[in-house]
Amino acid sequence: MEDATDYSRLLGDRLPRVAERIGRAAERNGRPAGAVRVVAVAKGHPPAAVAAAFEAGLRHVGENRIEELETKAPLFRGHGLRWHMIGHVQSRKAARAVQARATIHSVDSLKLAQRLSRASEEAGRRTPALVQVNASGEATKGGFSADAALDGVGAVAALPGLAVEGLMTMAPLTSDESVLRRVFSRVRETAADAAKSLGVASLHLSMGMSNDYRIAVEEGSTMVRLGTALFGPRPA
Repeated sequence: MEDATDYSRLLGDRLPRVAERIGRAAERNGRPAGAVRVVAVAKGHPPAAVAAAFEAGLRHVGENRIEELETKAPLFRGHGLRWHMIGHVQSRKAARAVQARATIHSVDSLKLAQRLSRASEEAGRRTPALVQVNASGEATKGGFSADAALDGVGAVAALPGLAVEGLMTMAPLTSDESVLRRVFSRVRETAADAAKSLGVASLHLSMGMSNDYRIAVEEGSTMVRLGTALFGPRPA
């Protein structure tokens, strides 16, 4: 699927259903549907998918790889899109991530945060960032452990080149709702504690992907990262 028209048809069918589910989940959490931001994850899809997302009214686009971000973002300058780097950022690519002018969801270590901060200072800007929390304790996932996350947020927020906007987590790939809710609620509680320590009213919570976004919203997510739910499977 390479044509923007094909992606537009797909989004025309899927986006209303996604929005309805998000709205119902937010209401169950006592919030309006507008409290939840959809980040359309274009990983592996051509620029036509981004064009269709823009036409559908989506203004936040996520990429997992620096290379794709660097390729697609320049094509949409002047469109008012906000780009999000949601995949792991290698330390050696920190400067490129900063130059891409994206919100970085995956600040998963103090070492990476320091590199991003230095690169941001050299570029004369502050980079919006989210601190990644590994609340599930899975060895295959990056991020600060749940126990270390509060101190981690404080350390990252103290860096002059970064503006901490919230926390991000990736839940285990499971259909067990109790496991998902436990992970999401732990990060929500950490975010509340971090907001108090930083002296801000609240922090964003980037939680929930195509397979678990409803539960994430019910547990307080303010940003869901949706790829397959919007665009279908990635092209081969």
